[in-house]
Amino acid sequence: MEAEALFEAHTAAELRAVERRLRAGIEQKREELRQMVGERYRDLIEAADTIAEMRLSAERLLGAVRGLQRGGATRPGPAAPALPPAQEGFYRAAAQLKLLLEVPEKVWGAVEGGRYLPAARLHLLGAHLRRQLQLDAPRARSSPVLARFPILLRQVAAVSHLRATILQESKALLKSQTVSDQAVAEALCAIMLLEDSSPRQALADFLLARKLAIQQLLNQPHHGAGIKAQVCSLMELLTTTLYQAHALFYTMPEGMPPDPALPCGLLFSTLESATGQRPAGKGGVLEEEVKLSSWFRYLPESVVEFQPALRTLAHPISQDHLRETLQKWITMCSEDIRAGVSNLLVYVKSMKGLAGIRDAVWELLTSESVSQNWDALCHRLLDKPASLWEDLLQQLFLDRLETLTKEAFDSISSSSKQLLTVALQELEVQPSTSAPSKHIQFEHNVALFLWSESSNDLPCDAAWVSVANRGHFTKSGLSMKAQALTPCVQSFCSGLDSKLKTRLDDLLSYLPMDSSAKDAAPVVQPRSAFDRYADAGTVEGLLRDRCVACIHHVLGCVREELQSTQSLLGGQADAPSDARLNAVLFMARLCQSLTELCPHLKQCVLGRSDSSEMVLKETRSTKKLGKGKAQEVSPVQAKWQGVKAELLQQSLFAYQIWSSAVTKGLVECFTRTLLLDTAGSVLATATSWDEIEIQEETESGTTVMSKIRLPVQPSWYVQCLLFSLCQEVNRVGGHTLPKVTLQELLRTCMAQVLAAYEKLMEEKQEKKAGTFPVTQNRALQLLYDLRYLSIILTARSEETKPSRIKHDSRMEKVIDFLEGHIDPFDLDVFTPHLNSNLNRLVQRTSVLFGLLTGTENQYTSRSGTLSSQEQHIILPLASSQIRFGLLPLSMSSSRKTKSASRSTDRVQVPPPVLTRAEDEASQPGSLFRQLVTEEEDTAAPSLFKLGWLSGMTK
Repeated sequence: MEAEALFEAHTAAELRAVERRLRAGIEQKREELRQMVGERYRDLIEAADTIAEMRLSAERLLGAVRGLQRGGATRPGPAAPALPPAQEGFYRAAAQLKLLLEVPEKVWGAVEGGRYLPAARLHLLGAHLRRQLQLDAPRARSSPVLARFPILLRQVAAVSHLRATILQESKALLKSQTVSDQAVAEALCAIMLLEDSSPRQALADFLLARKLAIQQLLNQPHHGAGIKAQVCSLMELLTTTLYQAHALFYTMPEGMPPDPALPCGLLFSTLESATGQRPAGKGGVLEEEVKLSSWFRYLPESVVEFQPALRTLAHPISQDHLRETLQKWITMCSEDIRAGVSNLLVYVKSMKGLAGIRDAVWELLTSESVSQNWDALCHRLLDKPASLWEDLLQQLFLDRLETLTKEAFDSISSSSKQLLTVALQELEVQPSTSAPSKHIQFEHNVALFLWSESSNDLPCDAAWVSVANRGHFTKSGLSMKAQALTPCVQSFCSGLDSKLKTRLDDLLSYLPMDSSAKDAAPVVQPRSAFDRYADAGTVEGLLRDRCVACIHHVLGCVREELQSTQSLLGGQADAPSDARLNAVLFMARLCQSLTELCPHLKQCVLGRSDSSEMVLKETRSTKKLGKGKAQEVSPVQAKWQGVKAELLQQSLFAYQIWSSAVTKGLVECFTRTLLLDTAGSVLATATSWDEIEIQEETESGTTVMSKIRLPVQPSWYVQCLLFSLCQEVNRVGGHTLPKVTLQELLRTCMAQVLAAYEKLMEEKQEKKAGTFPVTQNRALQLLYDLRYLSIILTARSEETKPSRIKHDSRMEKVIDFLEGHIDPFDLDVFTPHLNSNLNRLVQRTSVLFGLLTGTENQYTSRSGTLSSQEQHIILPLASSQIRFGLLPLSMSSSRKTKSASRSTDRVQVPPPVLTRAEDEASQPGSLFRQLVTEEEDTAAPSLFKLGWLSGMTK
């Protein structure tokens, strides 16, 4: 604003004049500042020079004085003239007063230099001088000495604080773990001299100081990485205390030679040198510098030869008392250490950090300075071996490790539950409300996922690396499709597996690097303080238990969802919604594939995977070879098998809910159509019949040609039922459905179909007025439908024989009812042709309904002559021209050898029982699985084995 006012009030020339005045003022102030700083700097230089000259002058003066003193002491002078007794007594008193005034300064100097034993001796000398001069007497104030020298009153008051200072500094030194044994011995001797205490009291003072040092060390502020240093300092303090207790207080038994590696009795030798009597002229407390003074010769002999003494003799400490005292001290300190270290370990957030602290403690206790004489030391002091790690820290580390493991797996459990909830919510969204994502569409229709192409279907190295040579964790997109593992399932399992891998990697830092270390006997180094990995089995057990608990928690969440869905579906009268069933199928696939897509789950349960997998492989190989008895399963493997069994059970439970819901919806529609009792409904569901010419013999013996009409196709609602059932199975990835689930689906469907026919039979038996009668043609069609459904929906296996008998008894009643509406003579004529039509129909529809009929190898042989082409596994052929050629399956060299050897013996041998591998190959989707998971011949590139498949599409 001032600048604007200047421009408004003045012209340009006036503004230039103002500018010149301002610049001149600035330059003037700058020059004044330079002059002021320069003058002050010169004064400072002159003062520094003066100080340096004074220091040099003082040093020259002190040197000259010292030279005069040395010259006077060495030059022999004339003998001192004998003084009169009165004057000699005066000089003696004056010398003592002179020494008494110098003692406090010398005591302070010794205290500042850390020489507490000389300080204590000088303090006791001062007390002796005061007694000599009668300054401590009750009537000391009336003493003529104090009357002439009143400064002594102040000196006596100042000296009273020296004793407390020496004691305080000496006891503070006892808390330090870095001081030498000699320094500790001198500090203890100073305390004993000043307090006139015994060696037992000195031991108590020493241990009390170290206990306070431990508490002070544990109560220091801690910051992450400093916890390792604190724990190591604590262990170093404990070991140093025991070594110094031996060096100071332990005395060798009589007749035992001293051990140079373990010194002992240092306190008593130091105390003896501080209090023992010495030859005349060689003892005393006074230093050599005082003895050079001119007044030294006037000091009385009692002052010159003064030596402090204890009132009672310092008897050595017995070994029993020393042992008891140290054991009590260790017991008291253990409580503080456990509480303090537990508080410190709270700030360690990983097992790697715990392993780092443990290894640092191991290195400290295994170092040569600590471990070299540790056993002998513990035997002498405690009469038993002592391990600081096992007695104090090991359980604390295990407790913290258990807490970390629990927190980690609780976090995994909660996050897995959250992921499961989010996935189910996404799956239960109705398609009409919003457009689902591609992954959600794959969950709704797995067939869409199976037959969609993506860039990761084959690995980039599929052309030159066979399946057998690929890593265990490498999964191609095609293998995921072969197992019907949708992207949502893969995403959930990969997230869980990555968290388990993080936990496992963190825990492995606490375990030995060599996987055989926990199985073999622990190899401990010759001078190792303790076995770091002695608790490896316990640690793996903690991991295993927490991991299994985590899986149980996830299974509990799945079980709750499935039970709520089951109750909800059970209460619905109409068909269940696809959204609910999609969630159920997702949980079924998730439980089914969790052990496959989470390899680190297996490692968490089994521990080190190498040895466990070797044992499992050996078990499988012996079972394949059929050698003797079954292998014994270890508890760890039994727990893993239990986890797999629980997951499989939960998966089967989910599939059971789906199969029940699907069967209920489809069979209800089938039942409604079957029970429609109008002529129009019967005609609407009827199919064309076949006209067959037959020869009949009359009563006269002549043959007559006649035509009969028989059904060759099932009713439309029967075909719709089977086709819809195949669609539902195909929509969820039928080739990966468990065999038990598929058989249960067929069994349930057949039971409900029979119930529908029984209901029809009951209605017709009531013969209500106005109902459409069961004609012979309709009875033939219903009989044909029922027998066809029985063939398609009945699972022929060893497990289902009892149930077949039960179903057959119910079916016989319905068949008898239907046959009762057919003329017996016509029935005898129709039955062979009806059976022929039925067999032909089953063969023709075996491909269309292959997901239902493929569980059993029903039509393995169709002719008596066997050609060379039947070395392959082929689809059953109808008698008419088939549209497909043979579909050979890729076979390993071993299976080719088996089939070749069997073809030579097959002429007179009945059809062999299918082995397990061949039985699996006959199941739906076995071709798809083998293209991806079969171990290929290494001599031929794996990519070109699919050439025959590409030729089919041309």
